[in-house]
Amino acid sequence: MSSTRSVLAVVVLVPALIALALWAFVWPNARLAPRDLPLGVAGPAQATAPLRAQLAERGDAFEVHAYVDAAAARTAVEEREVYGAVLATPGGPKLLVATAAGPSVAQLLTEAVGEQAGRPVPTEDVVPLPAADPRGSALNSSVLPLALAGIVIGALVTVLGLRGGRAVLAVAVAAAATGLVAAALADSWLGALTGDWWAEAGALGLTVLAGAAAVAGLAAVLGRAGMGLGSLLVMLLGNPFSGVTSAPELLPEPVGVLGQWLPPGAGGSLIRSVAYFDGNAAAGPLAILAGWALAGLTLLTLGPLLDRRRAPASARRSVESVAV
Repeated sequence: MSSTRSVLAVVVLVPALIALALWAFVWPNARLAPRDLPLGVAGPAQATAPLRAQLAERGDAFEVHAYVDAAAARTAVEEREVYGAVLATPGGPKLLVATAAGPSVAQLLTEAVGEQAGRPVPTEDVVPLPAADPRGSALNSSVLPLALAGIVIGALVTVLGLRGGRAVLAVAVAAAATGLVAAALADSWLGALTGDWWAEAGALGLTVLAGAAAVAGLAAVLGRAGMGLGSLLVMLLGNPFSGVTSAPELLPEPVGVLGQWLPPGAGGSLIRSVAYFDGNAAAGPLAILAGWALAGLTLLTLGPLLDRRRAPASARRSVESVAV
């Protein structure tokens, strides 16, 4: 009977997991479109009115923010309040973008504003990507390895039987070391990240720590089921829902919002902020990652206490079975 159940489990679970993975990875990318994408419009109200009206015709594609002049709009782009801004000038509209915020978004804005104007619009890249990585491939490709690193660290701590303080120390040190190695590769060697080196190492390490603590912490209180749940959150949902390769506002709802509450999405946003935007808009993702790390490490410290409570119950069941 147990063999039959095992066969059924394999036959049912494997296709279900494959279906879940395909849905999580393929569906969001097949439905990319702007949804309340923050976009600035700068200039006198009379001059910007036609621009605002044209953008409003696109429904909820853009969340329009008004700025008094080009300087204010430029600052908003640099501080990650908006992805770009359309300037009303005497010679016609001009577009400000930030490819460091997402090359695909910059291209989308260029095409959308040009379509509204009926001709190509002069465009200025306010926060460009580094020359060593003009397409942002390094950051886009980093989410999967960081998620895998978190899962591996959490799984190793669990499999090796580390508990309590030792488990917390192992997870924290391994995540910090991974962050240092990742910063050395992406910044010092490849030149793909151009922010403060230690801030980048901290952001990379905290991203790994959040994932590792989630996996190890859930495993400490739920066993193998907890390890699977943590891996599901970090990899099967967190990675494709992160929006790092596009933008959270391009993903279908509520995937874009959900992804930013999971370690990979929050980590990608934090790394982008410290690497290209001098730490602007870093507070939100930093708080989310810190919350995941703190919650996971707290569960790790509770592991030994739960073990002691389970032991008497297990002993009683053994005695009762012998007596029967």
